[in-house]
Amino acid sequence: MLPTLSNCNSATKSSDNESMIESSPIEEIPVGKDLISKSDCMSCHQEDKKIVGPSFLDIAKKYKADKKNIDYLSSKVIKGGKGVWGQIPMNAHPNLSKKNTDKIVTYILSIRE
Repeated sequence: MLPTLSNCNSATKSSDNESMIESSPIEEIPVGKDLISKSDCMSCHQEDKKIVGPSFLDIAKKYKADKKNIDYLSSKVIKGGKGVWGQIPMNAHPNLSKKNTDKIVTYILSIRE
C-alpha cells in the first residue's frame, strides 16, 4: 500500500516515515517507471546504485514526495543541472513534457528500500 503525500511547502528532505504521493494518482507510478524505461535515464542512473548520477533510491531518500519537490526535480530533469550531487552535469531533456517528467519524478520519489 502506498502512503499519500502531504502538502508541505517548507521541508524538502524525506524521512523514513514521511508520506508519499497525495495529488498524483497511484496509476502514475507505473506510468513513470515505463517512461523511464523508454528514456536515456538508465544510462546514468539505476534504481539502487550510483552510476554517473545518484541512484533513484538516494534521490527518494533526499527529497520528500510533495508537489514542491516534484516541480523542482522535473525542472532539473528538463533543464539539466549540476552541483547538487557533484560536479558532473545532468544533461537537459527539453523534449520531455512537464506532464511526463512529473510522472517520472513521482515514480522516482515513490521508491523505498
